[in-house]
Amino acid sequence: MKKINSFLLTSLLLFLGIRPLVSCAQSQKEPVDYVNPYIGNISHLLVPTYPTIHLPNSLLRVYPERENFTGNTIKGLPLMITSHRGSSAFSLSPYQGDAAGIKNVIAYGYDNEIIKPYYYQVDLDDYGINVKYAPSHQAGIYEINFSNSSTPPYLILNTKEGGLSIAGNAVSGYQQLDNHTKVYIYLETDIKPVSSGQVNAVDLDSKKLVEGKDAYLVLKYPANTSSIKVHYGVSFISTEQAKRNLGREIQNYDLAGVVSKGRAVWNNTLGKIIVQGTDENAKTVFYTSLYRTYERMICLSEDGKYFSAYDGKVHNDEGTPFYTDDWIWDTYRAVHPLRVIIEPKMESDMINSYLRMASQLPNHWMPTFPEVTGDSRRMNSNHGVAMIIDAYNKGLRSFNLAEAYQYCKAAITEKTLAPWSGKKAGALDQFYKDNGYFPALAPGEKETVPEIHSWEKRQPVAVTLGTVYDEWCLGNIAKDLGKTDDASYFLKRSLNYHKVFNPQTKFFHPKDAQGNFIEPFDYRYSSGIGAREAYDENNGYVYRWDVQHNIGDLVNLMGGRQSFVDGLEDMFSTPLGKGRPDFYYQFGDHTGNVGQFSMGNEPAMHIPYLYTYAGQPWRTQKRVRNLLKEWFRNDLMGIPGDEDGGGLTSFVVFSEIGFYPVTPGLPMYVIGSPMFKSATLKLGNGKTFTVLCSNYSPDNKYIQSAKLNGKTWDKSWFSHKELMNGGQLELLMGPHPNKLWASGIHSVPPSFSMPNDDN
Repeated sequence: MKKINSFLLTSLLLFLGIRPLVSCAQSQKEPVDYVNPYIGNISHLLVPTYPTIHLPNSLLRVYPERENFTGNTIKGLPLMITSHRGSSAFSLSPYQGDAAGIKNVIAYGYDNEIIKPYYYQVDLDDYGINVKYAPSHQAGIYEINFSNSSTPPYLILNTKEGGLSIAGNAVSGYQQLDNHTKVYIYLETDIKPVSSGQVNAVDLDSKKLVEGKDAYLVLKYPANTSSIKVHYGVSFISTEQAKRNLGREIQNYDLAGVVSKGRAVWNNTLGKIIVQGTDENAKTVFYTSLYRTYERMICLSEDGKYFSAYDGKVHNDEGTPFYTDDWIWDTYRAVHPLRVIIEPKMESDMINSYLRMASQLPNHWMPTFPEVTGDSRRMNSNHGVAMIIDAYNKGLRSFNLAEAYQYCKAAITEKTLAPWSGKKAGALDQFYKDNGYFPALAPGEKETVPEIHSWEKRQPVAVTLGTVYDEWCLGNIAKDLGKTDDASYFLKRSLNYHKVFNPQTKFFHPKDAQGNFIEPFDYRYSSGIGAREAYDENNGYVYRWDVQHNIGDLVNLMGGRQSFVDGLEDMFSTPLGKGRPDFYYQFGDHTGNVGQFSMGNEPAMHIPYLYTYAGQPWRTQKRVRNLLKEWFRNDLMGIPGDEDGGGLTSFVVFSEIGFYPVTPGLPMYVIGSPMFKSATLKLGNGKTFTVLCSNYSPDNKYIQSAKLNGKTWDKSWFSHKELMNGGQLELLMGPHPNKLWASGIHSVPPSFSMPNDDN
């Protein structure tokens, strides 16, 4: 299709309520105008970000279905994706031409694409078709324009495994997903098709119902049709509910109205944090990152009911919305803590959803990777317990802590600790209980334990370090519940990282069942693909710092403050040691490298903040700023690893504001280096908290001095209570470090327990 000139494009966007990318100098950008969904659409190694079009945390999400931004074609038009990074459940393919060329899904060449969080537009230039789209929460609308009014246009609807039926101008159907889960659709067009069915040679047969693999229906429209509007609802309950969802949210074919509502929703959501400064790229990276944190979890409640794959039943949500689709191994670190601050009601609802999922599972184990189709039990550890204690210790009370404790305790003590497994505890788990660490195999030793995944291996150090942190979380919940014996037991066990610490090398080192460290051992390369025979996705240099709950003790284990800093600097300075093809063949997830540090994987996100625990916060300020500049940029490769629906970008949100939750479960934040002149958070309790930079410049990254609500502040941290009381953290910034600020022994962040806490 001919390219649209800039005037026409600007006029079109204004008509649809979309602010153009280049606006007049007088125009004031709103938060959603800074969102660039294309950031990270070309991956460094593994999975790219996808430019998701959706409303915050909504059931309905779509994106153009292609491998990444470099994909030459898009595969049909999406109607919804059912899981983060999943493919579309249904597809819609407009077509104009010889009926013999109709396929069940059409791959299109495309051009002139525009993507906003609330709007999509593209030219399918092979066929001269222009497409516009806008989502609501559980319904969406397409406007499809055909350039040749002399040829009959067609719409092809496909379901990969399911059924479709047509009556008049309405199509309804379902697609079968995993674990007995179905997704349903109800779709209407503003024009009634002249015929419909399946293609048989060049004519449509009379079928009104199709079922099976790649079942599809073809709708033929009059030859003089220049535009077809399509609106539809989706549901996990029934086609009737999908129809109700459509009727509730999109009553007509007013695409511009849906666009306007979507834009308002996003501005209200992203406006919960207002940043000001002169670095426009930093604002784009910030608001795009914040938008990414709202892709998951998704709300499955439909008119007060929801389908749960955890017991295969439809339930009444009893006034508390039901959420799922969360990879907690990625999101407990910063996504959930961010919601505690600006979306406490939503976070409470999500925690209650976890408890519902656990109650509906046969063994009542806390989920680890809850999805629409059930708990897939991926990765290692059981970090739902961290989400629970973090929220509770930060004041959230609208969930049953005792119930949560039972589910978390069962997941940690009754389910196997073996990665990627939902089996019951076995011999290795008994060994862990008796000895305090997960044992490693000797090089070349064959695996005989049935719980162990053939590809994911034992991950013994990662499992040990992850589980002792979980036990610390569990012990703190037990303490809050007055379960003194349980609290003492689990808090004592949370120190078992000592069992795998090698005092000679000062690394966490895999140990066999006889208590011997595995030798020889190289902390960069040993233990196979992804180091899974010892760690997980990252090597020993990253897992050297994986003691989130007791970093102060780790400082001592490393030989004191300067040795701790030297170890951090050594990690950032040690080269890959192999050619990149060889290194990344072994470590596909260990991306965004600065030396052996991996900015592209979640277990490394807290590491830049650890200098503060050794009294050198200026190094944290330098390191965080450099990492943001190097790896999180306003471009197609501006994400260093698998983003995982907020997993990485939540690091950006916190870090650009100027603080980070190093230890979920301890209600405090470590100060970094703000990117903006000011960042104002609209807190969930109605108050505001502002991080204000005096002597602001994008290049001034070092804190010279600080005040909290007018009081001189010489700590490199502040408490959640101080945050939620509202007020202002004022930081005097400069181009060179003040190495004395917050360097004293009493200035460092707390570990294991908060001050005045008797843990």
